[in-house]
Amino acid sequence: MLIPVSIESNKINIKEEINNLNFYDLNLTEAAIEEFVRLNIGRFFDNDMEISESLLIVGQQVVNLQGARNDLVAIDSDGNLVLIEIKRDASDIQNRSESLEFQSIRYAASLATINNIDDLIERIYSRYIEKHRSEFDLSNVSIEELARRNITNFLTQNNSKNNFNKKQRILLISSGYDQQTLSAVSWLSSNGVNISCISLNPIKHGDKILLNVDSLIPVRNNEDYLIPFKDKSLELSNSSSNSRINRRTLPRMNKLMEWGIIKPGMILHIKNYPEQTAEVIDSKTVLFKNEKISFNAWGSEVTGWSSICIYDFATTQSGETLSELRSQKMKELKDIEVIE
Repeated sequence: MLIPVSIESNKINIKEEINNLNFYDLNLTEAAIEEFVRLNIGRFFDNDMEISESLLIVGQQVVNLQGARNDLVAIDSDGNLVLIEIKRDASDIQNRSESLEFQSIRYAASLATINNIDDLIERIYSRYIEKHRSEFDLSNVSIEELARRNITNFLTQNNSKNNFNKKQRILLISSGYDQQTLSAVSWLSSNGVNISCISLNPIKHGDKILLNVDSLIPVRNNEDYLIPFKDKSLELSNSSSNSRINRRTLPRMNKLMEWGIIKPGMILHIKNYPEQTAEVIDSKTVLFKNEKISFNAWGSEVTGWSSICIYDFATTQSGETLSELRSQKMKELKDIEVIE
């Protein structure tokens, strides 16, 4: 829930109401929403969201041999192929002849038949580049070679080249979900299927239309909010301690700024792109090529990826990533807690 307010003389005042809408009210088609998602998927995992993702979109309106058509296909930082299915709202999901979650599972099963990078290029990615060729620099390279370079670069930088498509994921996006779909997806997620639901809700504030993005499933566990005592076993292995930290529980940019890991005016680089520097403005934005943009938008523009986990790729002058500096600070704070 969002409450619009103004702050005047140390007093909080209610402003205009926020009205909930849906995409049907706005006369938007599913195709229009799909195109928005394709071009802006990085904003769904931006700096202040619980989850950070590195994604490379490689397919749109992909058809299997049975004529089934899915919306978008991406690769994630673990080398998984990600099926992205988009629906306009809960009524569209309810009125389907086949349940959304079951359809998505069938589509994901088709993605499991992609055996290697060449398979992906031939069946999906080359067609995607051809369809959107104005978005790619094809002046000195063929579509197939550009596709191979993009995928290889993405997998190599994410240390996942040897894990390509070992597993598949499902990402559902809609402005609303019916209870049966949420129940089924929650059950699938609880039983080991890598499936997520993201809500994308339009809201009206005065004359402005805003989109509220929220991750519904997997749900955040109560334990994610609890601060544990230091465990002796954590001292034995850094790797074992790291494995207990879920991305959902890690401090975000505002905390990194509070700790002094990043500061206004600091110059950051993207790993493996040392010349593509940006100046930190605040916990949400940087200055890149004289333009004020989000951290993730900067990373995506530099790498060409659809979305980037900026913590793993933004580095300071010392060459350490924000993830590494964050881990060091968290360990330091745990040591302080024990001493105290």
